[in-house]
Amino acid sequence: MSPARSTPAAGVALTQKPDIFERFHIDLPLLVLVLLLSALGLLVLYSANGQQLGAVARQAIYCITAFLAMIGAAQISLLQFQRWSPWAYMFGIGLLLLVAFVGVGEGSQRWLGVSGFRFQPSEIMKLLVPVILAWYLAPQSLPLKFRHLLVCLLLIGLPSALVVLQPDLGTALLIVFSGLSVMFMAGLGWSYIVGGVVCLLCSAWPAWTYLLYDYQRQRILTVFNPERDRLGQGWNIIQSKTAVGSGGWSGKGWNMGTQSQLDFLPESNTDFIAAVLAEEFGFRGILLVLLLYVLILLRGCWISWRAQDGFSRLVAAGLTMTFTMNVFINMGMASGMLPVVGIPLPLISAGGTSLVTMMAGFGILMSISVGKKVTG
Repeated sequence: MSPARSTPAAGVALTQKPDIFERFHIDLPLLVLVLLLSALGLLVLYSANGQQLGAVARQAIYCITAFLAMIGAAQISLLQFQRWSPWAYMFGIGLLLLVAFVGVGEGSQRWLGVSGFRFQPSEIMKLLVPVILAWYLAPQSLPLKFRHLLVCLLLIGLPSALVVLQPDLGTALLIVFSGLSVMFMAGLGWSYIVGGVVCLLCSAWPAWTYLLYDYQRQRILTVFNPERDRLGQGWNIIQSKTAVGSGGWSGKGWNMGTQSQLDFLPESNTDFIAAVLAEEFGFRGILLVLLLYVLILLRGCWISWRAQDGFSRLVAAGLTMTFTMNVFINMGMASGMLPVVGIPLPLISAGGTSLVTMMAGFGILMSISVGKKVTG
């Protein structure tokens, strides 16, 4: 007779010890995608900077800092995010006000300098605006009232106006979009959406005449006809489109791009790094990067859909859509379909503040992915 098997007592739950990823609140699929894009970014950056190891080493340090910021943000509970939202938002506004008085920069006043280190507070607001709007809108009942709309527009408009004054129209538009995406996900009525579109169309001419600087108007006109100023405003777009088109399907090979290596392509390590990617790795290289971006988008949407409370769902949706719009605008710039507004390609372009902020946003997504429902 075989020995009797021991069975657990009734009512005693069998629990499995969490693995290291669950213990540190890490969403493994999102982590893998982020690391793949960051590694690819260093590879392309080496070529875009003329095979200078110093520039790649500096960006690698930014990547490590950003990775730590992502892991750190993932450890913060959703309840703490919710409680800290108003204070973080006011801190961000304070930084933007400091930029207006003591900011540094060439041609535009966008950075704060501390002991030789510079950072861009406007990048932080792309993270804080979706969080503060989620904090405000999550407790509201549907449909949203007109007073809720006014408060949201104030929360979006204040940092956007301060960023426009720097001037940095591209980042300001991203801040506006990040806020509007949260409002849409919160249940903004179609009447408000249609009314907003009408107001936007009506304000287009006054904004063109009185709000935009002359160089900004020229950038927009150049999109439609780059040849009108080949050696001036049209130079960037013409060289970028030349690089993209010359790559063909398979590309010219790593470090073999002529437009970037011979310095025809301006800002090849930041705004137009997608053109370097297209020239050296071809259309298949662009497709690979786009596939990774789409997978991050889908993962963000899945995290938002699975979120256990309204605050988490709105934050996840807002951060995901902000990331997606960054990609869309940069790719549009490189292909000549959108004006040049100085938006980096996420996780690939050189830069510290934008990378750390983006990775911190992914850390918040990870916290939402493995976190519990906000009850406070």
